[in-house]
Amino acid sequence: MSCLRPLTLAAFLAAPLPALAAVEIQEVTSPGGITAWLVEEPSIPFVAIDLRFEGGASLDLPGKRGATNLMTATLEEGAGDRDARQFAEAVEDIAARFSFDASADAVSIGAEFLTETRADAVSLLRDALTRPLFAEADVDRVREQVLANIAADANDPDAIASRTLAALSFPEHPYGSPMDGTVETVSSLTPDDLRAAHRNALTRDRLFVGVTGDITAAELGPLLDDLLAGLPETGGPELGPAENMAEGGVTVVDFPVPQSSVIFGHEGIGFDDPDYFAAYILNHILGGAGFEARLMEEVREKRGLTYGIGTYLAARDHAAQLLGQFSSSNDKAAQAVEIVRAEWARMAAEGVTETELAEAKTYLTGAYPLRFDGNSRIAGILVGMQSLGLPIDYIATRNDRIEAVTQDEIARVAARILQPDALHFVVVGRPEGLETTGF
Repeated sequence: MSCLRPLTLAAFLAAPLPALAAVEIQEVTSPGGITAWLVEEPSIPFVAIDLRFEGGASLDLPGKRGATNLMTATLEEGAGDRDARQFAEAVEDIAARFSFDASADAVSIGAEFLTETRADAVSLLRDALTRPLFAEADVDRVREQVLANIAADANDPDAIASRTLAALSFPEHPYGSPMDGTVETVSSLTPDDLRAAHRNALTRDRLFVGVTGDITAAELGPLLDDLLAGLPETGGPELGPAENMAEGGVTVVDFPVPQSSVIFGHEGIGFDDPDYFAAYILNHILGGAGFEARLMEEVREKRGLTYGIGTYLAARDHAAQLLGQFSSSNDKAAQAVEIVRAEWARMAAEGVTETELAEAKTYLTGAYPLRFDGNSRIAGILVGMQSLGLPIDYIATRNDRIEAVTQDEIARVAARILQPDALHFVVVGRPEGLETTGF
């Protein structure tokens, strides 16, 4: 059975899905009071569940940086009455797929399983969520993997750049330190530390649930209680806003490589801000649209200073930034930095053209349905919508919000959020003509 079932599941995962227009979301509340958003899709005997526990690695206790990340990575290394090997074999036998991931803002858990093995899959996932073993040998094995990642990051210019800008931006907040932890903190974590992180992070008061597939609302309610009722009601305290402390300037990190890795940015805009959609289109035109973006045109196409450059809105739960990154040879990095700053200032002063806005709308509205290309993707979108506080009809109205943005609105928002003098560049390498400085 274990040889045949994965092929069966893979066939279901590859099967065509309903068009975007057919995505109808129901809100389901279990008898025990757990709420989920559901999209029924009975044509394929397969269910995807996505769970998001708000807080994530930012809930690490003092001195225990990396605990939530290590805890999450160890959840399926034995649970209930099964050790790590027995648990993995049980999941494989029913052709289920579980994923466990920690980020700065959330612990995210995904599950995919066939309708015929739903009860067994829910039982296994419940054990992983509520009865993880955290056996010392398994914790040590996963710890070694995390330490290997930390060691690799220490020699990765991109990781060094990202970590440096985070530390400059949020020195007093967990956003300012690696969620993986450090060699010292991770090496000192014990199974009891992971149990404490588990109690803090996986609680019902910070839970969002998205479900897609072959299951009805009547079936989902009891399943939610069966799966999640054993979790604690509350956990660690919520964090407050994180103030961006990085000022405009350049930080050079000396590193013996022929090509400098550069990350740059300043304060951004939150998803709940009324100007967010205008900022979203603005970023697409500035640096988020691949070869059509202004920065790609000016930095790569016209001057050949990089192979690629991009920007993005980082709207985290406790702070928002507008960030970008590129790599350039050490002798060209300084020129690329100046071009980025100049384009930042040009768009802040001039906004975007009518043609740019029309092309951006065409792309952003046309590409939106492509996000709904799988049950697990839809389940994740449902969770994301709840986490952001979006209305249940958001999918149907999202493109209208894009179309409603005007050229004048873009100009106003560009002048508001693009601050070239506030840009901070972290350059990792040996860039010629650049040194650490502020304005």
